[in-house]
Amino acid sequence: MTKLNATNPRKLASQERSKITVEAILDATARVLVREGYARTSTNRIATVAGVSIGSLYQYFPNKESLVAALVARHNRKILSLLENTMQECTSEDLNSTMRELVRAMIAAYRVDPELHRILMEEVPRIGKLAEVEAIRKDMLHLVRYYLEQCKDNVEVRDLDMAAFICATTVEALTHAIVLNDCSQVLSDEATIVEHITRMIAGYLGTTHSSSVVA
Repeated sequence: MTKLNATNPRKLASQERSKITVEAILDATARVLVREGYARTSTNRIATVAGVSIGSLYQYFPNKESLVAALVARHNRKILSLLENTMQECTSEDLNSTMRELVRAMIAAYRVDPELHRILMEEVPRIGKLAEVEAIRKDMLHLVRYYLEQCKDNVEVRDLDMAAFICATTVEALTHAIVLNDCSQVLSDEATIVEHITRMIAGYLGTTHSSSVVA
C-alpha cells in the first residue's frame, strides 16, 4: 500500500450514529496529538480516549496516518469556513475595509484550537494526504485573489496573483506569530495590531489607508 493510499479512510460514515462515532474518534485524535505529540500517538491510545474499541476505529480508519489526514481536513474546513463567512459579510467595496476584515478573520481562524494547529503545522510529517496542511493556504489565496479582483481599480499592483500571494502570506505569517507564538503578549491590543497590519498591506497595494490613527 502506498503512503498516499494509507491516508485514506477505510469507509465513510453515512448514518448519523456512524458520523457521531467518527467525530468522537477525530476529537480523541486531536486531544492525543496535542497532549502526546505525533510520535507517541497510537491508534490504541486514540481508541481508548474516544471510548471505542480498536475494532470500531479500524472500521473507519486503517492507521494513524489516515486519522490525522482526516483531522487535518476537518480542521482546514473549519478555518476556511470562518474565513469565507467573514469575507462574504464584508460587503464594502473599499479594499482597505476588506483587508482589515481578512486580518481579523485570520486571527480568529488561528484561534480555532491553536495548539492543534501548531502540531499539525510543525510536528506532523507531510506524507500522502497530510499535504492537506497546505490546502488552507491555497484556498485562502483564491479567496484573497477574488476580493482583489473586485477592487482591482483601486489596486496599483497589476499582478493580482502576486498581490494575493504577498498579502495572504504576510498576513498568515504575522497571524502565526501573534497567535501561535503568542507574540501578542508583548504587543498592544488586537484592534491596534489589526490596524498596523492593514496599514502595511494598504501601503503595498498602493491604496490609501483610511481608519483610525495608528500610533
